[in-house]
Amino acid sequence: MYRVLLERAAEKDLARLSSAIHDRVIAAIQALARNPRPPGCRKLAGSQSDWRIRVGDYRVVYEIADEIRVVRVNRVRHRREVYR
Repeated sequence: MYRVLLERAAEKDLARLSSAIHDRVIAAIQALARNPRPPGCRKLAGSQSDWRIRVGDYRVVYEIADEIRVVRVNRVRHRREVYR
């Protein structure tokens, strides 16, 4: 099992979501503790440890530190805004 840590920016992003989307995103983030590289995840180009998963029209951008078994969630944004 990995520990999942939320950055302050990700907490703020989650607070802005509607309740239905919020619940889906939280479920996806909790699943990262069991499998930090689920089917459909993508490694982001130009970084060492950044990954993303899709949750509907939203993207969860996170880092994986395998040596200490930590997943750090950086951003939860709509797909048109997340990579800016």
